[in-house]
Amino acid sequence: DYVAFLGRISPEKRPDRAIAIAQALGIPLKIAAKVDRADAVYFKTQIEPLLDGPGVEFIGEINELQKTQFLGNAKALLFPVDWPEPFGLSMIEAMACGTPVLAFRCGSVPEIVDEGITGAIVETMEQAIAALPGVIALDRKKVRQRFEQRFSATRMAKDYVGVYRSLRESSKSAA
Repeated sequence: DYVAFLGRISPEKRPDRAIAIAQALGIPLKIAAKVDRADAVYFKTQIEPLLDGPGVEFIGEINELQKTQFLGNAKALLFPVDWPEPFGLSMIEAMACGTPVLAFRCGSVPEIVDEGITGAIVETMEQAIAALPGVIALDRKKVRQRFEQRFSATRMAKDYVGVYRSLRESSKSAA
């Protein structure tokens, strides 16, 4: 019965936002994240003091097996980034588990999250707090289905076959 933050503790990943969102709604938050040496001071001074708050649990870095269980058991993944995220693998990993995503509109987020199907995209903390209950209520089967349609290995393989066939056909036409 928790929401999840997965990734790396750094200013641009904004774990502080995740903590504030969860606490505003009284929903427990579990943070599975590594702390790189470059971000150790940020963690110590900005994030560690917030971990004493109610309902916040810092797990630390987890492996792939633990990640599946961590995301699969979460009500939602909080992805409160504050930088032009190039992809956001943890969003895809959550969706693979049927877990919806609440993400801030930055970088690739609009390309990954399907509003109202796999999660919600917000621009402010107020919007995030208002949107999270709706995200939690999304149909987890539909989240998983959309993952299969858009991001599965099967989908990728079919797309590659289509590209190869197209290239073959265009080379036949050129000859």
